[in-house]
Amino acid sequence: MRVIQTGIEGVLILEPRVFEDQRGYFFESFNLKEFEAKVGHVDFVQDNESKSSYGVVRGLHFQKGDHCQAKLVRVVKGAVLDVAVDIRKGSPTFGKHVAVELTESNHLQFFLPKGMAHGFSVLSDEAVFQYKCDNFYCPESEGAIAWDDPDLGIDWRIPADKVILSEKDRHHPRLSQLDQDILL
Repeated sequence: MRVIQTGIEGVLILEPRVFEDQRGYFFESFNLKEFEAKVGHVDFVQDNESKSSYGVVRGLHFQKGDHCQAKLVRVVKGAVLDVAVDIRKGSPTFGKHVAVELTESNHLQFFLPKGMAHGFSVLSDEAVFQYKCDNFYCPESEGAIAWDDPDLGIDWRIPADKVILSEKDRHHPRLSQLDQDILL
């Protein structure tokens, strides 16, 4: 596995070694020893999967306080633009984001440490998205930032008239409107 640094400390792109031949391909999507040696110790406790169609934008979500989560995300079908926004108080990259295209063919994974708001847009007709979390989801600790916060300047690569949002994701505040005490 090759580890690619990004512009935000701790946010990493992971590129597995893929073995291909006439039968197809094989790669280790997760190896605890290698992950700990190259990224660090993380106790993943929950795996999640979602299926979405073109134009869906999910996010920007985070868990607050004792329930904040590190995540390791990947796409098993289709393509998404995955986004991490640094919401760590005092971080030199607070409010900055990193975006990476994750596809079924590039096999890239994206590691988000605690303190990131997370979201993705679906670029293909359909996408199946998987992620590991190091903490259990807690509805009472859920937080979110508006996906289209102009201060973040995220290009979701979906025309505005094609964006599909959940009702909940239509009404999140901008980062500047959040109570700073809830940030990590």
